[in-house]
Amino acid sequence: MGACAFFRPAGWHQDNVVGTVKAPKFQYVRAESLDQALEFLDRYAEDARILAGGQSLMPTLNMRLSQPDILIDINRLEALKRISAEEGHVRIGALARHAEVLSSPIVARDLPLIAEAMPHVAHVAVRNRGTFGGSIALADPAAELPACVVALGATIVVQNVEGRREIPATDYFEGLYETQRRANELLVEVRIPVEKPETVSVFMELSRRHGDFAIAGLACHARIKDNVVADAQLVYFASEDKPTLGVRAMAAIVGKSWSEEIREVAVGELSDDLNPMANLQGSPAMKLHLQRVLTGRALDAAIARAAA
Repeated sequence: MGACAFFRPAGWHQDNVVGTVKAPKFQYVRAESLDQALEFLDRYAEDARILAGGQSLMPTLNMRLSQPDILIDINRLEALKRISAEEGHVRIGALARHAEVLSSPIVARDLPLIAEAMPHVAHVAVRNRGTFGGSIALADPAAELPACVVALGATIVVQNVEGRREIPATDYFEGLYETQRRANELLVEVRIPVEKPETVSVFMELSRRHGDFAIAGLACHARIKDNVVADAQLVYFASEDKPTLGVRAMAAIVGKSWSEEIREVAVGELSDDLNPMANLQGSPAMKLHLQRVLTGRALDAAIARAAA
């Protein structure tokens, strides 16, 4: 059975404790193979939780926001830890740690957008344990990686006892912590097209401290030639309940020769593209303003990088 260790500092006494918060009781199993993990997941489905990095799971357990019957530990599944490049794609296993993705020469070479985003993912201690697949599976609207995989046209690969299923990243995220992954499916890898030489990427984020939850953020991937934006993906995070495409802003710049006027038109279109949620990070009006600022900066940076 699972247990939560309770640290007792010097001078601790039960009478001093007004109340303690600890995880509910649960069963714990360590999967020794992918097939075994899928069998447990098929048996318990919605009553199970996957333990990978545990950086979001453990706090929710301790606060009893999550009360599973069983934890399925997949940390020994070596096949899910690989980062490889093949046939025009980079395959990132679900168990690849953020720190490993950050230091990967394959990611640095083939996925500049991911490489630029990784230093913004939480703090060093979290990156050492947290996993790439865990971030995608959780679908936190303030997370960096969901926006990046949408911008890059990635494919999310999930698997259950019946086989694998591939889901375009643009369809995968459905809402606040909601995705198309079924309760008996395990996210096993993310397959991302290699960024082509004629494309440029820009990642920008605003947070109170580096590594804190984003207040506003943008993943930009574009194809620019002779100062004309031939194609662009602008994906916003930390605004709505999932990564959000700036459809009108993209339409305002594609096929246009870059100018200050075009930039201002694109920034202005965000009023129709975004409907930010209010939260502890700020009001909808403040978030919209910040996303506009980031959009202008990101587009200027993309034009400059394309010309370099």
